[in-house]
Amino acid sequence: MGMWAQRVAAAGLALMGWLAAAHAAETVVPAGGTSLADAIAAAPAGAVLRLAPGVHDGPVVIAQPLTLIGQDGAVIDGGGKGSVVRVEAEGVTLRGLDIRHSGVDLPGRDSAIHLDKGAGGTVIEGNRMTDNLIGVTVWGSQDVIVRDNVIRGRHDLRISEQGDGVSIWNAPGTRVEGNDIAQSRDGVRAVTGRDVAIIGNTFRELRFAVHFMYTNDSEVSRNRSTGNDLGYALMFSGNLTVRNNLSENDRDHGIALNYANDSQFVGNVVRHGGDKCVFIYNSNKNAFRGNIFEGCGIGIHFTAGSEGNAISGNGFIGNQVQVMYVSTRRVDWSHEGRGNYWSDNPAFDLDGDGIADQPYRPNDIVDRVVWAVPLAKLLLNSPAVQVVRWAQAQFPAISPGGVVDGAPLMRPPAPGLPPGEDIHG
Repeated sequence: MGMWAQRVAAAGLALMGWLAAAHAAETVVPAGGTSLADAIAAAPAGAVLRLAPGVHDGPVVIAQPLTLIGQDGAVIDGGGKGSVVRVEAEGVTLRGLDIRHSGVDLPGRDSAIHLDKGAGGTVIEGNRMTDNLIGVTVWGSQDVIVRDNVIRGRHDLRISEQGDGVSIWNAPGTRVEGNDIAQSRDGVRAVTGRDVAIIGNTFRELRFAVHFMYTNDSEVSRNRSTGNDLGYALMFSGNLTVRNNLSENDRDHGIALNYANDSQFVGNVVRHGGDKCVFIYNSNKNAFRGNIFEGCGIGIHFTAGSEGNAISGNGFIGNQVQVMYVSTRRVDWSHEGRGNYWSDNPAFDLDGDGIADQPYRPNDIVDRVVWAVPLAKLLLNSPAVQVVRWAQAQFPAISPGGVVDGAPLMRPPAPGLPPGEDIHG
């Protein structure tokens, strides 16, 4: 046999050996007893464990890189003790698992899946997590993917005792995408960190859909929040991109900012909320463009020294109060000759340029009186109030300040929405 033939034969044998080793590293784990814990402890790095149908006892700890895949009917049950699956190693994949019944220690972060600081690069996809205190905890690990999971929390706990669907702490590079999260405290809660992406998720039956605290340089895009107490609560965070999200029938606010600064809000739709479409508190230098705020008690309420916010190209449609801004300072909500659309603005556009011929003021003296003295609502239809409004219209100099749109639009924008959503609801 020539030298070349010997090398080819040696390479072929090596490949066959590698394939055999790879095949040997794939193990089917039977249900019951300590089979899963024993298989994980014995598995070499890079192994693939396939869980047979049936109940596999947890909790378990993964301390080496491996892949855990659930066959149809395979369940990991934590027995109400601690976190059901705890990951301590990098490069772990958890796929197709049904994970149930964690403990209920909130300070201890009992979870269906708990990722420790060393669990960077973990992929959690296509799993179902039910009856757990927290769905997924990402505790200081980097570049984690949580994708296409179904997460359901606990019905039997008070809100102060509940955990979140996905809880993130100081975990840069975490991507939470395409999950269906319900019946928890918050859908996704991120505290302290940066570079987090929350994309294309569905949130229902929660306190907050997305809750950021001290989380910067991050993205919230193409999510759906329906029927929650509050949609997107962004607090003490900066340089966020919040784009093409939907908040529908959220009871308090669609978007709430508290010291959230230097961020972009583009193409979002907040509609049919109970209280306020948007609440801006002590938040500065944000840009709102191409959003729709529809059917809320108040379209935007901003207060507490919120300054430098650029609000143009948005649609305010059918809100009971379009804007609530209590100040003697005049704020112009138009930018480069383009303002916002106001459904209650009886405007004309004689030159046909899409911009109303007269500025629009969403609030007047009477609004300020009603905000200060709610019982004054009883006088709204009185002749005296009508005279006051007529006088302000004739003599704008007596205006008390507040929001003015110098270039109101004749038509609302067409924002981007999550796939499958209709602007008309």
